[in-house]
Amino acid sequence: MAKKILTQCLKQIICLCMVVIVLAPILLTLFAALKTKADMVTTSPLVLPAWDKITFDNFRKVLSDKYLLLGFKNTGIILVISIFFNVMFGSITAFIIERFQFKGKIVVVAMFFLGMLIPNFVTEIARFRIIQGLHMYNTLAAPIVIYVASDLMQLYIYRQFLSGISVALDEAALIDGCSYFGLFARIIFPLLAPATATICIIKAINIINDMYVPYLYMPKNSLRTLTTYIMNFANAQQGSWQLLAAGIIIIMLSTIIIYVFFQKYILAGVTAGAVKE
Repeated sequence: MAKKILTQCLKQIICLCMVVIVLAPILLTLFAALKTKADMVTTSPLVLPAWDKITFDNFRKVLSDKYLLLGFKNTGIILVISIFFNVMFGSITAFIIERFQFKGKIVVVAMFFLGMLIPNFVTEIARFRIIQGLHMYNTLAAPIVIYVASDLMQLYIYRQFLSGISVALDEAALIDGCSYFGLFARIIFPLLAPATATICIIKAINIINDMYVPYLYMPKNSLRTLTTYIMNFANAQQGSWQLLAAGIIIIMLSTIIIYVFFQKYILAGVTAGAVKE
């Protein structure tokens, strides 16, 4: 009995430690966003400012900045187009690989997953030259092409979901006169809704949080994204850490909204209503 209680207490302590590890950076950022410039210097970052000294001026300054709206606009364009092509190419490619047999299939699959094993930084010079050669440098097309072509995670996720969908669905649809395109569009793709939602969440968070690609390929001010926008407040000489924290909190809300909107689809069944073999 004592051993069981000790085990339960240990589990609770571990869970509490994990919660603290996850929430501590968010709370520290929130505390900084509610402080004035003077409080940032005189108070500890671990302490919430006194109630009479809490200020929302940092949020007002960030929200009134014209580049914030521009950052949301550019990030939204990149996000929507990149996710659309990721979902379209990923689902169709996974369907072909999972459902059809053809010569060189093993080689094709191996090449896809070999591309996932190579770090992007290894091929950065070649990728930069390709983007320049295609005249996409300093345009929104540069990150879109990179996000669509360099990450094949969606292929793996779709294949995992497709492996759980009964082949009898394909056979029944084809017998009823459905074409392969109709089979995919009307039957298979709707059943991939949980996989699509998962990909949308992961891709959206990765794109919103990415600073490297927009900073390297889109240095123009008119092409700022949310991450390159908040870099303006990261200069310690300007004493703008409180504005940086406010900007991070505002941008963080966008990823939370995306997760709340899509999370209900993740737990949905993949083969609801499917024919049992």
